Amino acid sequence: MAENSIYDQFDQRAAAVADQVIAWRHTLHQNPELSNREVDTARLITEHLDSLGLDEVRTGIAGHGVVGVLTGGLPGDKVIALRADIDALPVPDECGVPFASTVVDDKYPGGPFPVSHACGHDCHTSMLVGAATVLAGMRDQLPGTVLFVFQPAEEGPPVDEKGGAREMLAQGALDDPAPTMAFGFHVTPYPKGYIGYRVGNQFGASSLVKIVITGEQVHGSTPWMGIDPMPAAGAVLTGIGQLYRQINAFDPITVSIGHIEDVGRFNIVGRTVTLWGTIRCAVEYDMPDVQKRLETLATHTAQAYNCTAAVEYLQDVPAVHNLQTWVDAGLPTLRKVVGDDRVVQTTATLGYDDVSEFVNKFGGLYVTLGVQDTAFGGPAGVEPVPGGRGIYLNHNPHFYADDDTLVTGVRLHSYVAYDHLRGAIVPR
Repeated sequence: MAENSIYDQFDQRAAAVADQVIAWRHTLHQNPELSNREVDTARLITEHLDSLGLDEVRTGIAGHGVVGVLTGGLPGDKVIALRADIDALPVPDECGVPFASTVVDDKYPGGPFPVSHACGHDCHTSMLVGAATVLAGMRDQLPGTVLFVFQPAEEGPPVDEKGGAREMLAQGALDDPAPTMAFGFHVTPYPKGYIGYRVGNQFGASSLVKIVITGEQVHGSTPWMGIDPMPAAGAVLTGIGQLYRQINAFDPITVSIGHIEDVGRFNIVGRTVTLWGTIRCAVEYDMPDVQKRLETLATHTAQAYNCTAAVEYLQDVPAVHNLQTWVDAGLPTLRKVVGDDRVVQTTATLGYDDVSEFVNKFGGLYVTLGVQDTAFGGPAGVEPVPGGRGIYLNHNPHFYADDDTLVTGVRLHSYVAYDHLRGAIVPR
């Protein structure tokens, strides 16, 4: 059968499943679940994969991870892992759609939290379920094996739990068969239907930070009888803003404190203040240096206020790194999906994604897919779309993704899977 007709079939089958993909996305969006709590999400995925007649559907991996195994009908030694993340965020849903989330999780550690798919993982999940439908329907024409990898806890599990891509690997989820390529993509606030790629670090390295500053508890009316950790915490926060000046100015970093916990009351000087944050490094080898400097800052600043500080680094995630050879091999396929003029190089970002665990271990490629009706901005070289809704970044309560882009993601997974299995996307 001619090659073109296979891509035509991918397109036809993707179009046929598009309405169902949108329906899955709406269901997932309206019923989001936080990291390591993706029970109903995993059930939706599993029930549909079971209906496709795959060779195997593995469940309960690293919590609620799911892996579907599809062996093609033609001989081939390639194995591609197509990955989607399935968890949501503790962020309110203000994107303005009729299927917006009203979920509040009152059992999650640190909660209650409003919960939403403000990062777009509902799109990732529904598009990969759609791609599984397309590829399973064409298995007789596939030379090799496809793994559909639905990963929990990409946003990071609670700090006292294991989870995410590293735990999936630790539990042997992809040991047999082992992939010869890992592939994934992330929806982003670029114009709809544009694919972004970057040679080098597509996403940065990340580390979760916990700083506990300890003083001595006392009544608020007699602060001199105790040691107040709050001024020390404020000084640490101020000092963090100067850390960038201690790192090469051409290597972007951020240190952000997103959550502060105290142990006190309006009339009590509490004993401890805990700062929770994240370090991001565009250049991965900067991470140990930034960690060392932050620990020095925190411990010595606390000491200046007669307090102590304990610093922990948790959930380190390596950068998502695209090798030139994989990008060169993949670009022709990306251009087949959306056209030459809609495949663009993007700038570096300090976002992170633990898909890096898969790409580092097996080799592969990670790209971005534009899903917004932007009125301005977008990647370099992309013309603005006049009259659009504008840009709302991932993790913003107003983040949105237009449904008409989902079919592009189904086609993207399908094309990349087939081209790797037939030997077209391999590093040279």
